[in-house]
Amino acid sequence: MKIIDKYLIKQFLVTMLFSLLTFLAIFIVIDIMEHIDEFIDYEVPFHIILKYYVVFLPQMIRYMTPISVLLAALFVTGKMSDQNEMTAMKSSGVSLYRYMAPFVITALVISLLSVYFGGYIAPLSNKIKVGIEREYMDWGTIQSGNNIFFQDSKTRIVTIASYNVHTERANIVSIQDFDPKDITRMLSRIDALKMKYDTTNNSWILSDVVQRTFNDTSLTIKNSAEMIITDLNFTPDEVIKKQLKPEEMTLTELKQLADDQLKTGNNPRRAMIEYHSIIAFAFASLITVLFGLPISSNKRKGGLALQFGINLVITFAYLVFMSISQAFGKNGVMSPVLTAWFANIVFFIAAMINIARAQK
Repeated sequence: MKIIDKYLIKQFLVTMLFSLLTFLAIFIVIDIMEHIDEFIDYEVPFHIILKYYVVFLPQMIRYMTPISVLLAALFVTGKMSDQNEMTAMKSSGVSLYRYMAPFVITALVISLLSVYFGGYIAPLSNKIKVGIEREYMDWGTIQSGNNIFFQDSKTRIVTIASYNVHTERANIVSIQDFDPKDITRMLSRIDALKMKYDTTNNSWILSDVVQRTFNDTSLTIKNSAEMIITDLNFTPDEVIKKQLKPEEMTLTELKQLADDQLKTGNNPRRAMIEYHSIIAFAFASLITVLFGLPISSNKRKGGLALQFGINLVITFAYLVFMSISQAFGKNGVMSPVLTAWFANIVFFIAAMINIARAQK
């Protein structure tokens, strides 16, 4: 079977690569048509647009790989069935399990590589992509006009109206402290027009400060030109990280974000869902191959058109299950791990049923 294995793997990889390139070309054309007006309005140079789509490729590859793997497996198997090659292999004693082996092993290798690719390479390229959007098209800029809101500790909330990443200065800052025994009761509030970081003392210096202290029956107001706060639990780098989109964060950064949120009393659920979803989505290639191969192993009317239709239906069903699990998970119904792996679990069970029922 070594010769047949090499033949199947070669056909599988060539078809997958062709499918991936086709999907990428279609996606890029559609995205260009959607954003061409904005590129023109913001007068984005052509070389920047070219760079934008080059760094966008890893994220597109991550999303399109499972679809391309499934289409390649269905196409190769369907073609062999139409040409009676499957019948010849079965008559010579080759079982469905043995036939599926090179596809499954190849899909497993692709899935393992996709974990690293989707967890580290794609986020790094996304940071460059988002940087271009912020610099040239003012999409989601973090340099000004961005309301930053986060929980610094279990009893402290910090809001920043705008933050300049170059000067590491914050504007219009509010620091609110609450009673640990009754989190609805505010103990103090500090408002400042500006805030900068002192790297020497690892502290924040506030300017034009108004400090309000709330007692049971009274309110004390204190004005000062400057105030130094040493017990804030964030640095300038962490202010930027708090504004990063999940697509810009590597697996390591997502795990660190979840740990930081847990330490400060925040709910790390969303960060953990994103973390596990990157890993789970990487194995979609393996799951869809296990699900789709038994379906296309028997000769059917419709040929390649039917194989493509099956690919779309399976992909759509997988995305629906993933969306449903994400919705339940973010609302606290399911754990982050189950949320990320729910679609894979459902399709793996369906795949085992398909394999058991298929003609061996």
